[in-house]
Amino acid sequence: MWQPIYGVVEAPRPMRLAVPRGFPGLPGQRPPALSRLRIWFTASMGFLTDAYDLFVIGAIIDIFNAYRLPGFHDPRLEAILASSAIFAAIAGQLAMGRISDAFGRKFIYGVEAMLLAAGAILSAIAPNMIWLIASRVILGMGIGGDYPLSAVIASEYSCAENRGRLVGLVFAAQGIGAAAAVLASIGAAAMLPPDLAWRTIAAAGAVPAILVVYLRRRLPETPRYSALVKGDYAGARRAADELGIKVGSEGVVARSMGAADFIRRYWSTLLGTALPWFLMDIAFYGTGIYSATIVTGILGTPSSIVQELFEAGLPYIVGAPGYFVSVALLDRVGRKSLQMGGFLGMAIIYIIVSRFVIGGAVAPALSMAIYSLSFLTVNIGPNTTTFVLPSEVFPVRYRSTGHGISAAAGKAGAGLSTLWLIPALTGSLGVGGTLEVLAILSVLGALATLLLREPARRTLEEASREETVPIEVGAARAARTTRRWGVRG
Repeated sequence: MWQPIYGVVEAPRPMRLAVPRGFPGLPGQRPPALSRLRIWFTASMGFLTDAYDLFVIGAIIDIFNAYRLPGFHDPRLEAILASSAIFAAIAGQLAMGRISDAFGRKFIYGVEAMLLAAGAILSAIAPNMIWLIASRVILGMGIGGDYPLSAVIASEYSCAENRGRLVGLVFAAQGIGAAAAVLASIGAAAMLPPDLAWRTIAAAGAVPAILVVYLRRRLPETPRYSALVKGDYAGARRAADELGIKVGSEGVVARSMGAADFIRRYWSTLLGTALPWFLMDIAFYGTGIYSATIVTGILGTPSSIVQELFEAGLPYIVGAPGYFVSVALLDRVGRKSLQMGGFLGMAIIYIIVSRFVIGGAVAPALSMAIYSLSFLTVNIGPNTTTFVLPSEVFPVRYRSTGHGISAAAGKAGAGLSTLWLIPALTGSLGVGGTLEVLAILSVLGALATLLLREPARRTLEEASREETVPIEVGAARAARTTRRWGVRG
């Protein structure tokens, strides 16, 4: 029977729909520590690989250029190599996000880790640049799929009081990945011949993904998806029991809606999650992949490839603790405040570096410290929050889809930045002018954040304005939705 704990609101159609104040037994109940650790480890390894890849492709390009390696030193293909995984990630985010909503999180979880591992291994054995670019397309598909899947799984297994912390910790693996990438690149470049060094760096990216393929395939369907989409409360209880939590309610499912209905109801939310991510990734990936170019403008030309990799990696090392500062603040300060403050902090630092650092007005060491603070600021704020927010503010039937679209917008900004915008801006305006443009984009990102409602300390159902109906009503509506839109109810 339909449980009476759900409040009733008037819907646009002549039907009484229910808006849950919580999914009983889950949002207010924290999974045991061992279960949270299992979820974190299983979900986070893809993001360690993502951050590792973000830095090492720049390092690999630096090695190609420094040693003019035959078959790989090709300035005409450099921008395509740098951005190939990014554009492939867009396809992965959109496709796997929708598949996850249509067929279930478990249905596809683990496939993206297989793609990550395969792409990294194929990159390491590439005989030429074309093979390497194709391998990075495979890698990018895996990176893209990992965004909506891992974010939503972590979110749906969390309770309201610490959801930001758990989802943020999944993303914080990027900080570990960035630090590992810097150390691996410097070590390989210092100790190995150039052709072996870059291959070793590329192959190492497969290790984290291989570690979690089995765990991801074994992870049960999230209780929320089982109950609110499938109406399978027995399956939801089995999954919850495996992780030491309880599901206590039955009789309702999430309201079915077609794609047009989703866009009509959530277009402003989608704009509020996608636009800030697009703007943030223009700055984050642009300054990340082209870190060596920007750092050279501050410190001058390095004397060796090892020095170049060390100096280019310093901002990543400084920025890594920012992920964990964000984790500590997400549930206390709120996602919106962190995101807006981070964007404005980025803008201020970019202006300071542009006006006072570039050109030698400030001592090089102090200049480098100020520039590196932009990485710390972006990680405390929008780099983390743009990942967390889309996992909370969309209804369960479109949660992965909404996250995938938002993440794809971010990767579109990253691809635009690396393939065209940053090279064009640095060529015409110089490093200083480029940073001023990024400052303007950062302010726009803060303004776009105002489109969102604050989801902190709300259950997923409250944050996403989920509407539920009795199971028998949901089944009838799902059949009509499937016939009309081809979307599984």
